Amino acid sequence: MTAGAATAALFGGLVPGAQAAGSAAGAAAANPYERGPAPTVSSIEALRGSYAVSQTSVSSLGVSGFGGGTIYYPTSTADGTFGAVAIAPGFTATQSSMAWLGPRLASQGFVVFTIDTNSTLDQPDSRGRQLLAALDYLTQRSTVRGRIDAARLGVMGHSMGGGGSLEAAKSRTSLKAAIPLTGWNTDKTWPELRTPTLVVGADGDTVAPVSTHSEPFYESLPGSLDKAYLELNGATHFTPNSSNTTIAKYSISWLKRFIDDDTRFEQFLCPLPRPSLTIEEYRGSCPLG
Repeated sequence: MTAGAATAALFGGLVPGAQAAGSAAGAAAANPYERGPAPTVSSIEALRGSYAVSQTSVSSLGVSGFGGGTIYYPTSTADGTFGAVAIAPGFTATQSSMAWLGPRLASQGFVVFTIDTNSTLDQPDSRGRQLLAALDYLTQRSTVRGRIDAARLGVMGHSMGGGGSLEAAKSRTSLKAAIPLTGWNTDKTWPELRTPTLVVGADGDTVAPVSTHSEPFYESLPGSLDKAYLELNGATHFTPNSSNTTIAKYSISWLKRFIDDDTRFEQFLCPLPRPSLTIEEYRGSCPLG
């Protein structure tokens, strides 16, 4: 009998709180990447999570391979390092079109880099390379590199930036998550992807209609891959450019589940969400691996 067991036996069982503390310690040991309190619907729909957020601007003059941007990050370092996400804008757009996602995701426990591209007319393959260049800068040269776990990275993007997120995941299979938002790409099939991917489309998208973009993107992903398709109800191609609770809710859940391996968030992804005022359709692989 161990000393701890002997002590427990002597007092007729565990002292109050010991079992709960042991369970919490066991959970933390099982997943050292959990960040923040246990999630609720309210917490992932909120405009801000539990972390205070700071931000820093990155000049295009000080980087290569992309056009600079803004880094949003949890102010505190008490919980250790965080996973990181780079986000690319759409055709003719700048990082400002995706700025709302910066503090929203960072306050949930991520380092987030909304980037400008070398040209607002860049195509998806270029945007994919720029997302990867931004992640390399973030983890190797940025002022917040010490806050980041370089093994836990993801990509997001809108429109051509969304197509770029698929390109980035194709090129770098070590990425933990990809989320194209009303993505556009001339390549419709992605059987090469090995990165868990949440494809977000909009039922009213006339620029990248789901029938010729998001749906074939999703359907072409390997059957063995953790993947999901969220089609927004009453939405347009440009819905991801403004604060959107549904996009935030499922993006947070996807990033937490796959960048942080935080199974506490799987409850929002499985069973599959049902159609609602904001969800036209949701498909996905459950259970998640």
